[in-house]
Amino acid sequence: MRIYKDIFTGDEMFSDTYKMKLVDDVLYEVTGRLVTRKIGDVTLEGANPSAEEALEATDEGVESGVDVVLNHRLAETYAFNDKKAYTLYLKDYMKKLVAKLEEKSPGEVESFKSNMSKAMKDIIGRFKDLQFFTGESMDIDGMVALLEYRDIDGDSVPILMFFKHGLDEEKF
Repeated sequence: MRIYKDIFTGDEMFSDTYKMKLVDDVLYEVTGRLVTRKIGDVTLEGANPSAEEALEATDEGVESGVDVVLNHRLAETYAFNDKKAYTLYLKDYMKKLVAKLEEKSPGEVESFKSNMSKAMKDIIGRFKDLQFFTGESMDIDGMVALLEYRDIDGDSVPILMFFKHGLDEEKF
């Protein structure tokens, strides 16, 4: 299993147990599911909880939400009340990413900048449909993940977006 962590805060953002897609070599799209479970339970994709456990959920407190958010303790942030505030954050964050990339892989910087510019325009164009999540530390100087609900086969499916170059991958 691989865990993806924010390079600036060390917060766990997601794992490879979810369906993932890399878009334009800059953005991971991670497909989540809406779940209801006992508070504190963590169920990874592919696990098969018993019917007894489902019945026990009524005895204790339950929580509902997107599995990726719950399992990796992401915290919703309301720091971006308009496009301008988010754009300022994004520009600052991208400068920090470029500086990190220049240290690690200077040859990738130009393709990163052009691909990221395209991705940023697309994201900002959908601003009103997005929710924003930080890692467990709630440090807004790190990565702010994006959540968007998309209509897939008539269902509203939560898709989380994470910037590839802002993540460290750890194998377990």
